[in-house]
Amino acid sequence: MATTPEYISYDGNPTNPNGLTPFGIFDSEALFQTDGPKVANFVATRLGYPIMDVELQDMQIYTCLEESIIEYGKQVNQFRIRDNMYTLMGTSTSEDFTQKNIIATPLDQIVRLSAEYGTEALSGGNVELKRGHITASAETASYDLNALWATPNESGEPLEIRKVYHQGSPAISRYYDPFAATGLGITNLMSEFGFSDYSPAITFVMMPAYEDMLRVQAIEINDVIRKSIYTFTLSNNQLKISPVPLSTYPIFFDYYVLNEKTGSAVQVGTVNQFVSDPSNVPLSHIQYANINSVGKVWIYKYTLALAKELLGLIRSKYQSVPIPNADIRMDGELLRREAVQEKQELVKELQETLQASGKFEQMKAQAEAAEHQGQILQKVPIPIYIM
Repeated sequence: MATTPEYISYDGNPTNPNGLTPFGIFDSEALFQTDGPKVANFVATRLGYPIMDVELQDMQIYTCLEESIIEYGKQVNQFRIRDNMYTLMGTSTSEDFTQKNIIATPLDQIVRLSAEYGTEALSGGNVELKRGHITASAETASYDLNALWATPNESGEPLEIRKVYHQGSPAISRYYDPFAATGLGITNLMSEFGFSDYSPAITFVMMPAYEDMLRVQAIEINDVIRKSIYTFTLSNNQLKISPVPLSTYPIFFDYYVLNEKTGSAVQVGTVNQFVSDPSNVPLSHIQYANINSVGKVWIYKYTLALAKELLGLIRSKYQSVPIPNADIRMDGELLRREAVQEKQELVKELQETLQASGKFEQMKAQAEAAEHQGQILQKVPIPIYIM
């Protein structure tokens, strides 16, 4: 024999919410246990209790409350990700950023970017610039650097040749050459001081130390740009030198291992060790006790909207309920439509509030305030001083 299902409605005596929510994220918080029954009574009263029956149990209202807190935290955390993603890229995932101030200067990102530029400019970086050499043979102008160096020394890895050197006399050996590009001016300068009969070596007592460094650099640059008769072409690491060697001598070159250089753009570490995208930004659920009164009011309203939606779903099971000599029309669909609209309005309100509190909007507000303050100060009369 079929049994009639028991009619269940809110009884006005909510129990402790600990253990009654699906995920139990906030159950252990003392404030959640204290506020839970109050929120249940608030929701039931707004839905018509005790004048009307509310076909909800306290457990269902606690479920709506938990979902509301999760939704509030999700909206806040999503905004913080959007507002700080560039700053967070590459930072360690071991630090939880939930409700913590995030410094707006992406120094780590800038340092890594600078290292990439340093690698290209041969002025630092995080990729080893290596040096290799081959032996030039008499009457041979073309050399395959991949075969001669990459295969035996770099396991056949592709190379990126950055500099090729020829063996020339060191700049210091021509440091005191009075007829070098840098020496001629020195000779004239010595004449001005009456030292024209002395060796140019005496100039070290006349010049500061940085002059010596500049002079050596000038000699080296002059050799490369104006005096060098050595040239080369490089295509796919096929080196062709000119003039054709007349004897055997070493040719040195600087190079990167191409895979090491390409891999430097990837931050080394285990999976999820560093922030790479919004999915692994270390943000956790915002604890209910850490939400201020403004946030709690939003949560109460959203809980009411969720409970109204759930009640509408329950009442929508039947369009009407027969009673003697009449039918009672159920308002389930109306409740659901109202609840959906209320949820959308609450989310929009929260998103607008968060957007207005972002750092870019705050900087715009400060700029406008400074501009208005300047306009006000322009109208302040200048004091007149009378002697």
